[in-house]
Amino acid sequence: MNTRVQATTYDIEARHPGWPARLGPLKVGAGVVGLRPIRLRDAGDWSRVRLRDQAHLEKWEPTAPGPWRDRNGFWSWPPQWMALRGLARRGQCLPLVITVDGEFAGQITVGNVIRASLRSAWVGYWVSSTAVGGGVATAAVALLVDHALTLGGLHRIEATVRPENEPSIRVLTKAGFRQEGLFQRYLDVAGDWRDHFCFAITAEETGPGLVARLVQQGRAERV
Repeated sequence: MNTRVQATTYDIEARHPGWPARLGPLKVGAGVVGLRPIRLRDAGDWSRVRLRDQAHLEKWEPTAPGPWRDRNGFWSWPPQWMALRGLARRGQCLPLVITVDGEFAGQITVGNVIRASLRSAWVGYWVSSTAVGGGVATAAVALLVDHALTLGGLHRIEATVRPENEPSIRVLTKAGFRQEGLFQRYLDVAGDWRDHFCFAITAEETGPGLVARLVQQGRAERV
């Protein structure tokens, strides 16, 4: 008996609905965007992009011990990959790589999945500096949120973002999220407790889907 959950089927009783999954492709200004599961052999690309883009990423990410180079070096990826894969297999997250024209361009994760009567999670993402501004992050968010709210069996997705992070706010707004409020001193980022806006979307608000909305608006094209 084959018990593997495919991206084209959904079983509400499965331990890990919606995982693994390959989503897209979706053509935007920067190229063809796709999402796929994280892989152990992503270590080289992941580390290279993270080290190169320290100035681009560090100011928005949670404070963590140790130098950036140590935390994002090649050998930091295998334990992260293993932990994320374990959570995915237990139905607690959906960790995917963002690709542009088939090349590694960032990460996006639906995490802290809570089932039962809440069926909620958060979405977080980062994109390579070379892929910023071309619709990549918006396409990735739309692809994964559509998946999470259908095959993934969730009802609500949240995203938190610092008020100063205007590009990320634009991503969420274009994808269809609405702002719900302000979390004061919510997360330790770049060495201090930072306020964050809370954005959210529920299954009832997506209509035909976030991807369909982007296509209708002329922001993306199915390929």
